[in-house]
Amino acid sequence: MTELRIEGKVVVVGLGYVGLPLALRAVQAGFDVVGFELSNDRINRLAAGRSYIEDITDADLTEAIATGRFRATTAISECAGFDVAVIAVPTPLLDSLPDLASVRAAALAIGDAVTVGSCVVLESTTYPGTTEELLVPLLEQASGLTAGRDFFVGFSPERIDPGNEVWTLQRTPKIVSGIDAASLERIAAFYEQLVDTVVRVNGTKEAELAKLLENTFRHVNIALVNELSVYAYGLGIDIWEVIEAASTKPFGFMPFRPGPGVGGHCLPIDPSYLSWQVRRQLGVSFRFVELANDVNEHMPDYVVRRISATLNRQRQSVNGARLLLLGLAYKKNSGDARESPACRVGQLLSDLGAELRVADPLVDVTFRPFGTRVEVSADEVAAADLVVVLADHDGFDWDLVTNGARQIFDARHRLSGPNVEHI
Repeated sequence: MTELRIEGKVVVVGLGYVGLPLALRAVQAGFDVVGFELSNDRINRLAAGRSYIEDITDADLTEAIATGRFRATTAISECAGFDVAVIAVPTPLLDSLPDLASVRAAALAIGDAVTVGSCVVLESTTYPGTTEELLVPLLEQASGLTAGRDFFVGFSPERIDPGNEVWTLQRTPKIVSGIDAASLERIAAFYEQLVDTVVRVNGTKEAELAKLLENTFRHVNIALVNELSVYAYGLGIDIWEVIEAASTKPFGFMPFRPGPGVGGHCLPIDPSYLSWQVRRQLGVSFRFVELANDVNEHMPDYVVRRISATLNRQRQSVNGARLLLLGLAYKKNSGDARESPACRVGQLLSDLGAELRVADPLVDVTFRPFGTRVEVSADEVAAADLVVVLADHDGFDWDLVTNGARQIFDARHRLSGPNVEHI
């Protein structure tokens, strides 16, 4: 642990699932924090003390605002005079290619406020080389200063897991890196004031690749068990019992479980950043990533085929069937519907003519990609020809669902009983 202590003003660019928790944690640590966000809706909600992220409660926001050390703004001028700026903006794919437009815009905007002694940290997930090859030149261009001589720069990958009450931002070890030794020291000192454990690596490329490795590891193993579940069903084998049995091995095995696909910002996107960079610089394909992409992207299609088969056994077709879909989010106890496989399943079923009712208490009610939004009730459950479990939120009344549904297709293995079929 460094003896250096960082004080002063912190700017967080992007107040989403990564930026907002970081901003509030910095307030708790005693910093003056300005959150820069382009969305007027988010700014208005924050000003009113209303959270749009499940990991942050309204009480958390009210407490931060009451300190007088947190404000959210759309005015970049309020970012002037910062000591540390953290860029936590989205890095999506655009036509299957990395889209760093938000990083570029953030770098140019915050670069105007860079002064001698400033520190800028990128947390947005990206391909190895982004910090040194993209971020630094843009900051230097906007500021007229030289990184490493006049100001500090580094990369620290986000490790936010929405809905995880055990491994919170503070408890999760934080990887930190810098473009030079002085940058590393300053960035490590900053995060040591926010989290319990800081892990230093020698360079920004190593930190960038570490994040991609974490998510590629999950992506590949989820694809493995997803494909295995398809074949196990065809062979008449209970894949869930297989996984539980294999999990009793105390070494050399880590359980992953099948589902309707992968979603959120990380798994459908981050491994593709790595695959793209490998192909761009080395001219070869990253076959594991591309195969995992293919398997996981087609799981919603498989789920729809299984739903169709379940209805056929009841002498019904998808066209005209009344289906109750439980969960729009990509994972349990999260309100994040970005890249959600549940949405893909719903869209495919809608295209086939299904009459859809969709329930998800965590996903914003303004999110209406298909079907009719409803609350889970005895009447809705009983009226459904088939109930489909796509995100197994703890907030659903599962006893009501199990006891009231004629037939259930459970893609998350939450329920059991004679009326339940698993993926």
